[in-house]
Amino acid sequence: MSKYRTHTCGELNLIHKGSNIILSGWINKKRDHGNLLFLDLRDNYGLTQCVIDKDNSIFQDIEKLPLETVIKIEGIVVERTKETINPNIKTGQIEVSLEKFEILGLTKELPMPVFSDQEYAEEIRLKYRFLDLRRKKIHQNIILRSKVISFIRSEMQNLGFLEFQTPILTSSSPEGARDFLVPSRLNPGKFYALPQAPQQFKQLIMVSGFDKYFQIAPCFRDEDARSDRSPGEFYQLDLEMSFVEQEDVFNVIEKLFVKVFKNFSNKKILNNKFPRISYLDAMLKYGSDKPDLRNPLIISDLSKIFQREDVKFEIFKKLIKSGSIVRALVTKNTKDKPRSFFDGIDNWAKEQGSSGLAYFTLEKNDKILGKGPVGKFFSEESLKEIMKETNAEIGDTILLSCGKKNEVEKILSQARVKLADELNLIDDNCFAFCWVVDYPMFEIDETSKKIKFSHNPFSMPQGDLKNLDFSKPLNLKAYQYDIVCNGVELSSGAIRNHIPELMYKLFEIAGYSKKDVDEKFSGMINALSYGAPPHGGIAPGIDRIVMLLANEKNIREVTMFPMNQNAQDLMMNAPSSASEEQLKELKLLIKKKS
Repeated sequence: MSKYRTHTCGELNLIHKGSNIILSGWINKKRDHGNLLFLDLRDNYGLTQCVIDKDNSIFQDIEKLPLETVIKIEGIVVERTKETINPNIKTGQIEVSLEKFEILGLTKELPMPVFSDQEYAEEIRLKYRFLDLRRKKIHQNIILRSKVISFIRSEMQNLGFLEFQTPILTSSSPEGARDFLVPSRLNPGKFYALPQAPQQFKQLIMVSGFDKYFQIAPCFRDEDARSDRSPGEFYQLDLEMSFVEQEDVFNVIEKLFVKVFKNFSNKKILNNKFPRISYLDAMLKYGSDKPDLRNPLIISDLSKIFQREDVKFEIFKKLIKSGSIVRALVTKNTKDKPRSFFDGIDNWAKEQGSSGLAYFTLEKNDKILGKGPVGKFFSEESLKEIMKETNAEIGDTILLSCGKKNEVEKILSQARVKLADELNLIDDNCFAFCWVVDYPMFEIDETSKKIKFSHNPFSMPQGDLKNLDFSKPLNLKAYQYDIVCNGVELSSGAIRNHIPELMYKLFEIAGYSKKDVDEKFSGMINALSYGAPPHGGIAPGIDRIVMLLANEKNIREVTMFPMNQNAQDLMMNAPSSASEEQLKELKLLIKKKS
């Protein structure tokens, strides 16, 4: 028996009634009822209510102790009266009559409350993260994270995958984000890079003859923070498989995710076989390649209808002639919504930087007509055409956006989310997964106007490899795919390009010479030249998986020691300055601004 405890604070029940026990933990809360003092003792496993009478010689000493003092107590387990039973905790049927105590750890004045989960300033929460992690909700989130990772690891092994660890110090490569660089002491003037992902190494594992690999991998990217992205580092379930096609990867992930999400949540999964949506369809119907399929609102393209003579909406017609498009979003049965509701949506759209959203509601008297600011511009025949194109019915409202394709996609994607929220259309009690597939191999960089890879540069293009038309690179599609859940992108993946000559050709289109490829990807391109199997993989983000399971909106709530928005660790004061001795060893000189 440990000298600190015979039981944990989440263990005692009526079976232990009358037992002499020892508990250790933090004072979570105290309630002074005059003659009696109630004290909740907390450890990792739960809470136990302790009680002491004012006539007890240690009453005053206990009464003075501040919350979060660490103590050891000795006492007798007693049954609570019926009216004091607490069904919300495991130990709610008993309490401990306190006889002795010992202080194990003193506390200074707390900068934030621990016994409640109320919102608190981010700066304080991160600076005193060790206190924040004692709070119930985030403590349970971190325990959930541990259990999810253990479950995933077990399932991957059951699926025949072997776990390997790949290097942390490696070479820099252009994978889409900024690298974190580490200076080399033994090779002055040269730098390692922390891996943005184990991409090249996991492909080399396949080339090495291993068939199925995985690891819970740390990844490092010098990116700005978002609510669903940590600055600096994150973890992913990295996996790769040999002799597979796209569907083989999908089957593994679908089996795994269905088990994980059913095991750790009571929410229903809409489809055990996840829908496949092409990138082009996703951008058309949802305005985003991260669609939330819980949202029933669908976008339709109406550009052709605005070429009809019986459509008199001249502003949109002129814009279309200059290359703009018109797309529509339909809200079902919103005829009873006041005009102020849709005017509010129009004003909101303008606040987002768009030209706004024109709208009208479909009505029928003697004939079909559009009621609202722009309804008068449409004939009955054109309205019928719009209804056919959008699956709209009488009583539905049509919201219209006109502009450049990327601008229309952006505002309608945002409007789709905004309207679903305003109209309470989202079922929060389910997970809606989907695959977004058929990504274009290349795209035009908006700044440089040059062709660049749209996704992963190591992906295999679709089609007959012997007869690919490289003269029209923007028409090439790749075996690249994203998995999305409830509008959150969980991962990108691809079937890899394992043919060196094809890789040289594709990189050439993106502006890389053969020499560039040989220098930047020397290990990979060399290995592929010695007999590489067809292979592919994916890397779902652990942080985002746990975020969904914990029903959290911010990834910070499921990360044990996150950085702030400026990529600073306020608790450990990182990043910090290097000493002159360290800089001297690394042959580095810091040039200070004048």
